[in-house]
Amino acid sequence: MEPADYDAWYDTPRGRWIGEAEFKLVSGLLAAKPGDSLLDVGCGTGWFARRFADRLQVTGLDPDAEWLAWARAHSPPAIRWLEGDARKLPFPDASFDHVLSIAALCFVEDERQAVAEIVRVAKRRFVIGWLNRASLLYREKGKGGGSGAYRGARWHAAAELRTFFAGLPVRDLKLRSAIFLPSGSRLARCVEQCTPAVLPWGGMLLLAGEKT
Repeated sequence: MEPADYDAWYDTPRGRWIGEAEFKLVSGLLAAKPGDSLLDVGCGTGWFARRFADRLQVTGLDPDAEWLAWARAHSPPAIRWLEGDARKLPFPDASFDHVLSIAALCFVEDERQAVAEIVRVAKRRFVIGWLNRASLLYREKGKGGGSGAYRGARWHAAAELRTFFAGLPVRDLKLRSAIFLPSGSRLARCVEQCTPAVLPWGGMLLLAGEKT
């Protein structure tokens, strides 16, 4: 998939709704203050990075130079873009107040190592989003190797995610989910507003925590 096509999906009614629902939940979990620094690991076209750039100091990191070039050309100049591997982040310990990664580690070979790196470079809080195997989105987009932007992604059950943090210096781990009905219909939006994010059935599973 081309970066322009991927980013354009967020301009469709369904894509805009999914993106904004996820951003709202992520933003609340990060609880960042104006001026804080944020690293977006696996930033892709920078859709999430751009939404934080009006109040945070944002750095986007991705292994794909083409996608980074697209992000750089379509984003505010204040965002810093770097090519890099989530399994070996090119930053010292505690380099960023907050670290974010949304639906990116499911394409990384060693997710546990990537999680350890995210925790290492975080100073305060982190939020990592995974695709949920126990969701309607998986039934629609994940089976048989996945389709579209989900092709080749790994999907996890909620119980698996906490194992990635075993032995790491973290506390107050919270599991939340979003996008319970992925259709984007009026009913889906109503269900999203009425369903507590603590229920682990949404298409996106988010695990947030603090660095100790």
